[in-house]
Formats: sequence, C-alpha cells, structure tokens
Amino acid sequence: MATGAIDTGTEQLLCEVRDRVALITLNRPESRNALGDTITPALRRQIRERGNDPDVGALLITGAGTAFCAGGDVKGMGNNRPTVELSHDQKVARLKERQRTLTGALVAVRKPTVAALPGPAAGAGLAIALACDIRIAAETAFVSTGYARVGLSGDYGIAWLLTRLVGTAKARELLFTAERVDSATCERLGIVNRVVPDESFRDDAFAFAKSLAEGPAVALRQMKDNLDDALTEPFLTALDGEAERLVETAQTADHKEAVRAFIEKRKPNFQGR
Repeated sequence: MATGAIDTGTEQLLCEVRDRVALITLNRPESRNALGDTITPALRRQIRERGNDPDVGALLITGAGTAFCAGGDVKGMGNNRPTVELSHDQKVARLKERQRTLTGALVAVRKPTVAALPGPAAGAGLAIALACDIRIAAETAFVSTGYARVGLSGDYGIAWLLTRLVGTAKARELLFTAERVDSATCERLGIVNRVVPDESFRDDAFAFAKSLAEGPAVALRQMKDNLDDALTEPFLTALDGEAERLVETAQTADHKEAVRAFIEKRKPNFQGR
C-alpha cells in the first residue's frame, strides 16, 4: 500500500500519494526542472510503479517553482561524453528504450493522468505533458516545442502527440518555428484543457485530479481503451470494443453503486471494482 510520501531515490523528484492521487513533482527549479541522468530514471520508475499501484486512482505530474519542465538540459548536451563511445545503432537503441519507458509508459497507464503546468513546458517536457490525458495550465504558463532552436528533430513522441491534438498543419508550424505559445492560445488550440489563475493553480489542479481519482476505476480504464481505439481502429472494430467493455463495466460493483446513488440522489462512493 502506497500512501503519504514516496521515496523516489532522489530529491530531484518528489512523490506523495494523497486522496488516491499520486502527485509527482519534478524538483529541479533552478534549471526549470530540466531532465537529466538522475531525475529522468526516477520519473520512469514512478510512472511505472504508481501506474500499477492499487491505492492510486490518478497521476498528477507537475513541476516545482515556476516551470513544468524545460526538456533536456541544453547546457549539458555538449559535455555528456560517455566513457565508452557508442555506435549509431547503440545510440538509437538506447533512445528508443528511454522513450518507451517514459512517454510510452505514460500513455500506456490505464488511469487518468494529468499534467499541471505552473510555467513553461518545452521540448521533451512538452512531450511529457502531451502524453498525459489532461493538461491544466496556470495563466502565465506557455509551451514551446523548442527542438528547432537547438538543431534537433524531436523525440519522446512530440510529433505524434502534437499532431493528434492540434492537427498536422499546426503541429508542423509549432515544430518548425519553436515559437512560444501562451496559455490562452494553448487552450484555444486544444494543447491544454483548461487555464486557471496562478494563485489557485496548484489547488485547482489537485482538486481536478482528485475528482478523477474518485471515479469508477474500471470504467475509466475501459474508456481509455475506447479512446485509444478511436485513434487506430476502424469504426466497426471500435464499436465491437465498446460493446465488450460496456458489458464488462455493467457487471462492476461501481456501476451498481452508481445506480443506487442516482436513485437515492447522492454522490456515488466508487471502490474501483
């Protein structure tokens, strides 16, 4: 059972479970929560472990200070020379594995995932936010793909994720220009779901994640499967999947509790089964 503070193995990443919400905080405010060799493996572990934790109903990922995540640590990019030089194929294989176990694992989580942006999300940091189901931004937050500014093509699924949110034309513009997009424009484009005042941002984001964590876990998991099918499957195949899952969720204790609560005019108390 995971409740309270979780030992992530490093102060660069904080995690606590409260009200069935796993609050995961990137904690490198001095570098705008840039990714690195310590924080990123810890984040991978927490996504995997909290995603599988029966005491967690939703994941909320945010950043300490005034940023969400600046992506890769650009200052260190030219200095990270491995002790043993890797071949091209080895470098590709390593990055593939790192991508699959970060944004790949985040997309695969069968619980609601929320990214809370107190400030900028750029590069791979933006990809992490896009890999979540829902994004909530403070009014002063902004995003940038960032890669073009440092002569890189993009990673961690940024092109795939962005295209599905804003369409191919806008995704190309945002990737090619790496322009800064303010929170209001992000909401209009669908990059973020809602914008909230800076002063209430953290409380608002947690309250939203808590409302999801209190939901019917089996139904939410099956909804995510339905939504994933909507991106990849033909309509009739998606229909068949919905039928299978609807019949399954109709047998759950949560469905029966929801029916009782409706009749009794009260809020349902879901148990995740």
